[in-house]
Amino acid sequence: MIALTAAEIADITNGRLAADPGIVPASVVTDSREAAAGSLYVAKPGENADGHAYVGAAFERGAVLALTERDVSDQDGRPYPAVVVDDAVIAMGALAAESVRRIRAARAARGESFTVLGITGSAGKTTTKDLLAGILSRDGATVAPQGSYNGEVGVPLTVFRADAGTRYLVIEMGATGIGHIKYLAEMVKPDIGVVLCVGTAHAGEFGGVENIAKAKGELVEALAPDGTAVINFDDARVAAMVSRTRAKVLGTTATGMPGAAVEARDFDVDDDGHPKFELLLPDGGAPHPVHSKLIGAHHITNLLAAAAAAFAAGIPAAGIAESLSAQTPASRWRMERTDRADGVTIINDAYNANPESMRAALRTLADLGHGRRTWAVLGAMLELGEESIREHTAVGTQVVRLNISRLVVVGREARALYVSAVQEGSWGDECIFTETADEAYELLQAELRPGDLVLFKSSNGVGLRHLGDRIALAPQAGTSANTAVATAANEGNELL
Repeated sequence: MIALTAAEIADITNGRLAADPGIVPASVVTDSREAAAGSLYVAKPGENADGHAYVGAAFERGAVLALTERDVSDQDGRPYPAVVVDDAVIAMGALAAESVRRIRAARAARGESFTVLGITGSAGKTTTKDLLAGILSRDGATVAPQGSYNGEVGVPLTVFRADAGTRYLVIEMGATGIGHIKYLAEMVKPDIGVVLCVGTAHAGEFGGVENIAKAKGELVEALAPDGTAVINFDDARVAAMVSRTRAKVLGTTATGMPGAAVEARDFDVDDDGHPKFELLLPDGGAPHPVHSKLIGAHHITNLLAAAAAAFAAGIPAAGIAESLSAQTPASRWRMERTDRADGVTIINDAYNANPESMRAALRTLADLGHGRRTWAVLGAMLELGEESIREHTAVGTQVVRLNISRLVVVGREARALYVSAVQEGSWGDECIFTETADEAYELLQAELRPGDLVLFKSSNGVGLRHLGDRIALAPQAGTSANTAVATAANEGNELL
């Protein structure tokens, strides 16, 4: 974190200083449980709790300053050291913007480069962020979001982890409305902007797909003329953003779209679903082979975007291809594969879901399932608005047409998916509806057998990722529950 005194924090945020002006926090947290010696605790109001109620807990853990929207005192009536602002989240953004400015200035004064890379899209942001960070970290100190920190709170928290020693800052940008990405881009001022795709995720919140395209394009609109926009030419709505940027354009394609400078030739997937292709970059050299360890053909968009952004940042082509081939999934619940000792394979892709990612995951399940019994355990795709019933109906139809062996639909919000599968010709024990994840768990425990391949997919709010973890860790023949849990822990799996 860039060093800022309490007085500077008050000045940057237009806040009222109620603390020693010389206090210099060492880190920023919004969760009191994460506070440590020297922390600045941001007491932001939340949907379920007000952070002001936890100021005392943060100071007990070592916080030295709070960013609050009102004065907070301890049990003896003594006020905690604080900078009091009108809006804690907006204040975080102001601090993040100043941090980026200072890092850039400090590195420029030493003759060193500092590159900020922003990534947005309806799907694939976190995977692309992970891939890009993996490439860049070989060249210099790289800061990238933890998990999917991509909003007005997550982006500042990512920025606060950077300092004058940071060479690359990777920012994931999400939005639930027009203007959100513009706000984030103005905060971090990216040198390179990546737009992956425009899908129907959050269509209900945005008011339609065209508004989603408008919002995602705010990233390339924010780029300076000497910046670079990485644009997916295989998505027509993204390709149309070429006219919305002043920056240099690096188009990507896996389908041979004309004008793309970054291309995947001879694209295919191996028997385990891993994408492989020849990567062509605009360096005048021969294509470089890439054989990814990710699962699913749909990752080609993410792989190409990471390659193009890294190339724009100055990474040599050979190093890009080598890194893309070496990297394994870095974030949980994104086509996460677990092979149980009894021969059951779990693919947990239930971190999030929209119609596009749902279709891609189901195609991968069908491709990998040759000679095996396949299960699709599906929950609702949330925030689709008026399109919800139609989109769930389309997924149910697709499951049947892909000849998935068994379909388990979990939760009433996804019932249209179940109904459409039945109407398409899947009935009896081929297609089952359960009200709860617990019911689905009991069903799977009773009926899974060695060799089965099981996909879990739903929006984050539905929580099927936890059901996937339960099945991955479930007691098997000859394996106790404690042994299963210990094995998962040793492999680095998060127990939830």
